[in-house]
Amino acid sequence: MSPLATETRTAPASIPQGPHPEGLAPVLRCRKLTKRFGGLVAVDQVDFDVYPGETVALLGDNGAGKSTLIQTVAGVHRPDGGSIELDGKEVEIRSPLQARDLGIETVFQDLALCDNLGAAENIFLGRELPGKAYRFLPGLNEARMRSEAKSVLSELHINIRNLDAPVRTLSGGQRQATAIARAVYWKARLMIMDEPTAALGVPEQKKVLSLIEALKARGVPVIVISHNMQDVFEVADRLFIMRRGRAVADLRAADTNANEVVRLMVG
Repeated sequence: MSPLATETRTAPASIPQGPHPEGLAPVLRCRKLTKRFGGLVAVDQVDFDVYPGETVALLGDNGAGKSTLIQTVAGVHRPDGGSIELDGKEVEIRSPLQARDLGIETVFQDLALCDNLGAAENIFLGRELPGKAYRFLPGLNEARMRSEAKSVLSELHINIRNLDAPVRTLSGGQRQATAIARAVYWKARLMIMDEPTAALGVPEQKKVLSLIEALKARGVPVIVISHNMQDVFEVADRLFIMRRGRAVADLRAADTNANEVVRLMVG
């Protein structure tokens, strides 16, 4: 199945959505989502669904609109048109903080980690657990945060010996794992990952891919942006392809191949 959109800029044709688990409602449902920057239409009336426990690879050449699409879902940008639903309820996502409160966790390429803080502190960054106050100053429950962080990292088979060591001293894979553990601990309803294996060695790439599989096993849907076709076909159930701001194909990974995907990406 290789549904293609027309190239005209008026009234873009919707494409059939790819096969989904029967009887399940989408966690994320975008309808005619549109984002403009001045005269540039970066996302042009895109329909996009993500279902529980599936990994969707969001693909496209540079400038295709895929990053703008996920940034709109993640609250970085406000849409200029269309709607976003989470678990069947329409939502307005006005900021990344609101997106996190709604259960949308995003791991951008910069990981949004504080390099001078440890893994445990980063997992609870902005959502620290209160502890005993000192005089009139609020305190933090550092012992519990460290214990909870150790537990979730162990659950994901992530080995970070010193949770207090600044994350700038950790490997790229450990830093990615910290960001993923944060999403798992805070019970993400939807996980978005932007180039999660970029600049990682092969062993660390495999570890990150195994963590994506662990999220799927928990029923957490994952949206992955990646230019690494090998990674895409290893973890993705579905491939959603964009070109010039439009959705051009929605394919089951098992029904296509890298050559067809590249052809659809470049037109």
